Amino acid sequence: MDIGDPIKTTVEEIRKVLNIENVVGKPIETGDMLLIPVTKMAMGFGAGMGEGKGPENRGGSGAGAGGAAGIEPTVVIVVYKDESGPDRVKIMSLKGPDPITKAIDGISNAVIKVMDYDKKMIKEMYMKKKTKK
Repeated sequence: MDIGDPIKTTVEEIRKVLNIENVVGKPIETGDMLLIPVTKMAMGFGAGMGEGKGPENRGGSGAGAGGAAGIEPTVVIVVYKDESGPDRVKIMSLKGPDPITKAIDGISNAVIKVMDYDKKMIKEMYMKKKTKK
């Protein structure tokens, strides 16, 4: 048995799914806007083959392949027909920030608060020294 056959079939099926129309959707015209949906695709597959002897020394072999795919809408590109310049195109996210972005935002906010507190404390110390003179 040739392991290449199930792999070849799986890859051919994946190629059918992996095309630009499945990532960048067909534009949708509405009034003064053109909406272009964009998705994220993820795919994976595996294949295997085996031979062995069963009860009573009967030989056996087998092969198999499988795959999975997922599509997730990510953004919509909005093109305003009546606008010109950079304001003509907007990208609207369809999902919230990921955990890493949330963590970075939280750390940034904490650093800003600490810096603001330090500035306040330094100013208070300076004012105390100035009034003692």
